[in-house]
Amino acid sequence: MNVNQRTIKKPVTLSGIGLHTGNPSTITFQPAPEHYGFRFVRADLEGNPEVPALVDYVTDIARGTTITCNGASVHTVEHVLAALVGLEIDNCRMELTANEPPIGDGSALPYAEVLLQAGFEEQKAPRDFIVIDQMLRYVNESKQTEIVALPNEDFRITVMIDYQNSALASQHSGLFDLQSEFLRDFAPARTFCFLTEVESLHEQGLIRGGSLDNAIVIVDKEIPDEDLRSMLTKFDIEQNAVLGQNGILNNRLLRFKNEPARHKLLDMLGDLALIGAPIKGQILAARPGHAVNIEFAKKIRALHKEQKTQKNKVAQKQVPVLDINQILKVMPHRYPFLLVDRITEVDHEAKKIIGYKNVTINEPFFPGHFPERPIMPGVLIVEAMAQVGGLLLLNSDDYKEGKLVFFMAINNAKFRKPVTPGDQLMMEVTMTGKRFNTFAMSAKAYVDGGLVAEAELSAAIVDTLPA
Repeated sequence: MNVNQRTIKKPVTLSGIGLHTGNPSTITFQPAPEHYGFRFVRADLEGNPEVPALVDYVTDIARGTTITCNGASVHTVEHVLAALVGLEIDNCRMELTANEPPIGDGSALPYAEVLLQAGFEEQKAPRDFIVIDQMLRYVNESKQTEIVALPNEDFRITVMIDYQNSALASQHSGLFDLQSEFLRDFAPARTFCFLTEVESLHEQGLIRGGSLDNAIVIVDKEIPDEDLRSMLTKFDIEQNAVLGQNGILNNRLLRFKNEPARHKLLDMLGDLALIGAPIKGQILAARPGHAVNIEFAKKIRALHKEQKTQKNKVAQKQVPVLDINQILKVMPHRYPFLLVDRITEVDHEAKKIIGYKNVTINEPFFPGHFPERPIMPGVLIVEAMAQVGGLLLLNSDDYKEGKLVFFMAINNAKFRKPVTPGDQLMMEVTMTGKRFNTFAMSAKAYVDGGLVAEAELSAAIVDTLPA
């Protein structure tokens, strides 16, 4: 995955007709500055209103994803967004002459091809990844849908579909490397529907621009060819059609044996782009669709906002409440076992403390853990959190001169991600209970806003041991 953000080098244009609205449309992809994200611009409306491609603005998910902002709507955005995500573009301005992008052949390939013509420009700002550091799960029993996100150092997505329809058996597909697989294996996957759905979709005001050139129609009922032609003519589809023998209207050949599953994965890529950041994690989806994709995207976006809040805390240049010299005056620990470098916040009302440990390659434990791949031992991360918690107690009203903090128990310790040289641990410890001279604390450690470890700690304030 790319480390820095990127945009395109020059404007490129694609024209055609909207799938559901049937409106003639031209989309122009424009370069955009760092941190711009994806925004659609309705160039056909007064004032050229912008519609940010964020899940906050989703207003409709009827057979496609619609976003609305500033009084302007854009329909069926998922294929465009999937192309941008698949090509690892972070910032792009899309100017539209109508309320829906051109559908092309029903896949993301036409968009990807023009974006490739534009070329890419790497930007200086790092990509703002959302790191899945805990399991996230969404279940919709009525739709028999389940989506799970799991921690992973890269981005992976696996999709299973099952319409319980004899015309389309259960299928699955997985994308494990955007750079090598997206263009070849997923961008060409076309949208599809069942023959029995065509009339209903048209009655709902959808597929006004649909044709046999931009959608796969799966035959799930037998009707005479004459009745079929009459039905298509009713829906302004002028092409001749026959049921055929391969299960696809007009005997059209699939680009992949599991093309429907690949297209559902493509749709999900586009819908998850509305989170507003590239993902580091593994997505497992059973029977996804636009409605459940959007609900799941909302869960991940909420996590992203929480992570950004933590990053902002790290980024703040606070004057230390306790610098290293002050810590040495309070703490009995010394090299190589002092594992906190500064304290930036002590909130007595909230009974919370925030401290930092700068992890360098010079730590004495790295030569043995491990020489070929240095990783900070989990027990020492817990110890670092415990020392920060100890400083909370040493700064409380319960502490008296000549006392020590002894730790008594560690419960529910979890390690979410390795900590390596160059990382800065931001540790947040909160007192959750007190009984006599024994205290309960909740501790969490973050790196770059992502949770790396957490534990529940118990400690007691005791008399100093005699010399």
